[in-house]
Amino acid sequence: MTLITGDEVAEALTKSRVIVVGLGGVGSWCAEALVRSGIGNISIVDFDTVCVTNINRQIQATSKSVGRLKAEALQERLKEINPSCEVAAFPDFFSNDAVELFDISGADYIIDAIDVLKSKLDLIETALTMKKRIFSSMGMALRLDPTLIRTADIWKTQGCSLARLVRQGLRKRKCYGRFTTVYSPERLPRREPSSPDNDPSQVSAGSGAEPRPEALVKVPTGKKVINGSAVTVTATAGMILASLVIRDIYARFNDKPAFHHPDGHCE
Repeated sequence: MTLITGDEVAEALTKSRVIVVGLGGVGSWCAEALVRSGIGNISIVDFDTVCVTNINRQIQATSKSVGRLKAEALQERLKEINPSCEVAAFPDFFSNDAVELFDISGADYIIDAIDVLKSKLDLIETALTMKKRIFSSMGMALRLDPTLIRTADIWKTQGCSLARLVRQGLRKRKCYGRFTTVYSPERLPRREPSSPDNDPSQVSAGSGAEPRPEALVKVPTGKKVINGSAVTVTATAGMILASLVIRDIYARFNDKPAFHHPDGHCE
């Protein structure tokens, strides 16, 4: 990275602390990209365990890691990549009631890769209130073309149902700050499972999480069906989130315009 950014930026990366909340198909790839790019301190947050259905898109998910806590499995991987990087793993559920657990106030950047809407809104509200730099991923399920992924201020996103729900939730909380999101307007039709053996509605979430707005839908039988996600899309979104952090740090040393930072308020 030094050969691209110069010594000052490389040193700033080493001294920066990033919190990645949500270690699924987007957050796990983002965390790895940050560590490989020289971030010297990273906290990773996810309460869930690795499931066999995660193997298609989550970087820490393998046949050997099924059943392990996602945060701990990814922490082990990140330490193997860069032993000198400070990696703190929090196998916890993020909410407004648990903010102090993660030392949000000490973070330089916050990555929101949460699927559960209430927790997502809690994290965004916390970041806006604390005036922290936050980059947020919107829905990446039911998408196949990574070249359609875009970045935009949350209030300027279009064609993403999760972004719409986030905007609605922020208005209800009277939070009007600006921050950059990664989103895609693409949305493919949901496909029914081809056989009972492949029916994702029979897979237990094992976490007690609320239904994810774009990952889960209800079918006439009342069962919940998990919408598909492609690693080429989720990983690309994670890489873009990591690049937002890197380029923002680079901009501070090169008189470049920074990305949207929280500049609004929560009443």
